[in-house]
Amino acid sequence: MIDEVDAALLALLTEDTLAGMDLQVAFDAPTKDWTARRTAPTVNLFLYDIQEDMSLRQQGFALEHDPDGAVLAEHDAPRWFSLSYLVTAWTSRPQDEHRILSVLLAGLIRHDAVPPARLTGTLAELALPISLTIAVPPMRDRGLADIWTALGGNLKPSLDLVVLAPLAGSTVRAAAAVTDGLRLTTRDADTGAGESRRLNQPELDAQEQVRRMGVPRERDLPGERRRRGGSRPIGPQR
Repeated sequence: MIDEVDAALLALLTEDTLAGMDLQVAFDAPTKDWTARRTAPTVNLFLYDIQEDMSLRQQGFALEHDPDGAVLAEHDAPRWFSLSYLVTAWTSRPQDEHRILSVLLAGLIRHDAVPPARLTGTLAELALPISLTIAVPPMRDRGLADIWTALGGNLKPSLDLVVLAPLAGSTVRAAAAVTDGLRLTTRDADTGAGESRRLNQPELDAQEQVRRMGVPRERDLPGERRRRGGSRPIGPQR
């Protein structure tokens, strides 16, 4: 799921917010070593925190059906996680970095959620809204200054981008429908002779019963089951 969020943000920035600008987009930790290796103007999105939103945790499951109404699978409810990114601009001039941050802020603030067209993989399959918040003070125990200290760098202007995304729950696929019924096989311990017989058989629809009995079918049979020895269907009569 995390890599799918990365891919969605990359597409949103390169194809929308930063379209036409000669900028690279990276997802690296902005350490001193990374800064020294950088050779082109870059927008960096550093994923620094991942936490589950416990207020959105749900119990239960959802059933997936085929067009005929048969159960295909059972899906556990997804779990929701907040992914926090430290967004920074890296050029040779602070004024250019401020301009890039301004473009990012103006572009991202227009989106309350990641556009569905940017979603791939399980995020696209779940078809749930992936919310975006930009430049909102992080509700965490640690501040951004602590993050920069941990990275070994100097404090730098940045935007805090938080993506709330679902992680798909486990899936249990339904077993194939029983079509042959139950058979009992016995074998004589002395002679080795065996016998197999059917104990029960799944109920067949009317057309299949006619086909197996070899009875010519002249007209459609009513959908209701019929009583033995009679032609009146079981159920309320009009």
